[in-house]
Amino acid sequence: MPVDRGGTVKLRAVTDQDSVVIEVADTGRGIEPDDLKHVFDRFWRADNARSRSTGGRGLGLAIAREIVGAHDGSLTVTSEVGVGTVCTIRLPALD
Repeated sequence: MPVDRGGTVKLRAVTDQDSVVIEVADTGRGIEPDDLKHVFDRFWRADNARSRSTGGRGLGLAIAREIVGAHDGSLTVTSEVGVGTVCTIRLPALD
């Protein structure tokens, strides 16, 4: 999969009622709807041409979701092909 040049990645952190919300948004190619439902599956890769030697283990989002869940939070991913992807972490705010 070729690298897209000229895109952006934005990080945003805000408070929302009793939560802290962290968003990482990119302007990449996006994730196909059929692939989006698998992004938290361990060892899954959207690009079948990728392997351990060419990048990634297919564990990052699965591990991140477990860590966030251990802190009573949630991790979600939304994406639109041709527009980009947003990963959202929501954690309870400290009193």
